[in-house]
Amino acid sequence: MEEPLVERMRGYGETIFAEMSRLAAETGSINLGQGFPDTDGPRSLLDSAAEHIRAGVNQYPPGPGRPELRAAVAEDRAARYGLSYDPDGEVYVTVGATAGIAASVLALAGAGDEVVLFEPMYDSYAAVVSLAGAVRRPVPLRPGPDGRFTFDPAELRAAVGPRTRLIIVNTPHNPTGTVLTRDELEAVAALCREHDLIAITDEVYEHLVYDGAEHVPLAALPGMRDRTVSVSSVGKTFSVTAWKTGWVTGPRPLVRAVQTVNQFLTFSANGALQLAIAEAIRGEQDWIRAQRDALQAKRDRLSAGLSAAGFGVLRPQGTYFVMADVRPLGYTDGVRLARDLPAEAGVACVPAQVLYDDVDEGRHLVRFAYCKRDEVLDEAVRRLTGAFAGRSAPEGRREDAP
Repeated sequence: MEEPLVERMRGYGETIFAEMSRLAAETGSINLGQGFPDTDGPRSLLDSAAEHIRAGVNQYPPGPGRPELRAAVAEDRAARYGLSYDPDGEVYVTVGATAGIAASVLALAGAGDEVVLFEPMYDSYAAVVSLAGAVRRPVPLRPGPDGRFTFDPAELRAAVGPRTRLIIVNTPHNPTGTVLTRDELEAVAALCREHDLIAITDEVYEHLVYDGAEHVPLAALPGMRDRTVSVSSVGKTFSVTAWKTGWVTGPRPLVRAVQTVNQFLTFSANGALQLAIAEAIRGEQDWIRAQRDALQAKRDRLSAGLSAAGFGVLRPQGTYFVMADVRPLGYTDGVRLARDLPAEAGVACVPAQVLYDDVDEGRHLVRFAYCKRDEVLDEAVRRLTGAFAGRSAPEGRREDAP
């Protein structure tokens, strides 16, 4: 008999992001745990949304999404990546990327199917695979000598078996900041073609890549357009994470399956916001580029500060986040440091091990968000440097203490 849903979900309580944000609020700490900016997106985007709301765009939009947004997304994918999608049937608007990913997994995987994914992983992946009754087959991303996380192709191949149905690929990758290369993605694509797998790609950080790195959609590789469901959203691109508006693109049969599930989950996303987003996709490309450059500078600013405070810093190529090794500070457990840090230093981060199935792979790592104002990052660094100055770990908190 299949395990009841409540049993499958028993291990999923308060998310680590909620816990760390709560600790930050309780201690008055600077919250570098959860990935939300402390500044707004472009003024034109905000004004447009307000105008559409005042103009009466306040009722249900079409279930697949406003045609204006679906057209803008299709135009952008074609211009940026050479991927052609029909806005009527191959682009579908969701309540954020999280809902798009959830509906995709629920639509395309069933009880006993296996889902290959890379760890550390965004926490909703594990939960939604469990909701589907499917089985996770994680492949670790590990840092090389240059600090860049990547996977072993042999481990990826070994994770694929006769029951594998899906592979989830997140690039640019949260939390490691890795931007998978064309060669790395080709290794994924080759397995998909060989084993007739469907790929779900999480590309919410597609515009936030640094140092000349290139975001390559898996769907753009040979043979992958018709077996890939691509998910992205507006939140990270335009610094409006609370708007929760995303989209799914892919071949008509797969998008239809996603829509069939999602219509009974969230049904539709805010119509006024969709209109504003469509206008921004077409008109605010300069703002996106400026935001990318600003975030690259913030990455460098926080990375230098964390290094000065004693962390081992693993330089990201994209996203909002930098991973840091806690072992130079005398810790071996990132959860312990993350729970100590608000009280000891007045700063909150996220322990990476909670984003792994194999917690030992990430036990020594924590994640900091740098999508904050420069003065906030500087104050966080000042606090961290002061907390750890002259000692390997806070008094009484060393891992080898009795």
